[in-house]
Amino acid sequence: MKTWRASRTGWNRGWLLGLPVLLALACVSLPAQAPQEKQGKQALSPAETAHLEAQAAKLRQLVAEAPQLALERVDIQLQPPSPGWEIGYPSAVTMDAKGDIYILQRGTNADPVIVVNREGKVLRSWGKGMYTIPHAIRVGPDGNIWTTDSASSMILEFTPEGKKIFEIAVGGQPEGKRPPNGTTDVAFGPNGHVYVSDGYGNARVLEYTAEGKLVRQWGSAGTGPGQFVQPHGIAVDPDGIIYVADRRNGRLQRFDPTGRYLGEFDDLGMVTSVAFVHDELWIGSQQRNESTQSDGWIMKIDRRTGKILGLIDSAHGHHVVNVTMNGDVLAGGYPLTPLWFRPIHSASR
Repeated sequence: MKTWRASRTGWNRGWLLGLPVLLALACVSLPAQAPQEKQGKQALSPAETAHLEAQAAKLRQLVAEAPQLALERVDIQLQPPSPGWEIGYPSAVTMDAKGDIYILQRGTNADPVIVVNREGKVLRSWGKGMYTIPHAIRVGPDGNIWTTDSASSMILEFTPEGKKIFEIAVGGQPEGKRPPNGTTDVAFGPNGHVYVSDGYGNARVLEYTAEGKLVRQWGSAGTGPGQFVQPHGIAVDPDGIIYVADRRNGRLQRFDPTGRYLGEFDDLGMVTSVAFVHDELWIGSQQRNESTQSDGWIMKIDRRTGKILGLIDSAHGHHVVNVTMNGDVLAGGYPLTPLWFRPIHSASR
């Protein structure tokens, strides 16, 4: 297990809201054994490029002024349980209340869902044959494990031991769009409802009851309020306000429980992931004018003002961010490293 102290670097990042040229759907590049999520974008005009660079400079200033969070980075060194066992890209990582770490990965030489202890010993695994492109993993309010698939658009719920107990077949993928063309993330409201961001192929948010009945959906492709270009992450705060990481529009949008647009934070870069714990808003972000393989930041944000309260360099781990009740931050690092950012005061745990 490798441990790193959080430090600030001089990465060049940027954001742009309302860019008239829509950027095509994309995600981080993957190893050869996993389905690819390719990035493509239309050529920018010199004026648009200059605008992006100006916004990148502004974000660099915000990052430089923000305090460093008291977290240290741990690269989780996995212990192969058998010869030939290895993971692919760890798309998302989370931790349950007992401290077990759950990794959702895309390689073919291990099960998609892998549970390890803090030393990297494999405790159990499951999911072979159940995924096309594993994307996000979350711990639900009752401790069950939820996952999304950005190709099949299936939302799956498991017990912590790996028994599948519930699923939502979101469907509605556009015809003629090759994978990834499905769901990106899942979140849970205080009323027990389940919220899904559907950002590859579609540009919408869906709300379901705890029994899986569709309540409503909203959103369309575009740059206006309530529109999306690749909604990639979703979270719900204690008041029921829904936050959507509108990745390719470079903003974090907010909605009331009925889907009514409330506003947005548009100066935080390419917001890729969003999470809530207690009353704290966390995001994973990077510059909009750089490849999704670039480094970025994991940030704690004031949910009322959008101010950066603290940050750490993401070590390429901002794709899907999870935060525990104890303040542990988990993410999947590019290309093959599960990451655990633990509070420095608890490093001896």
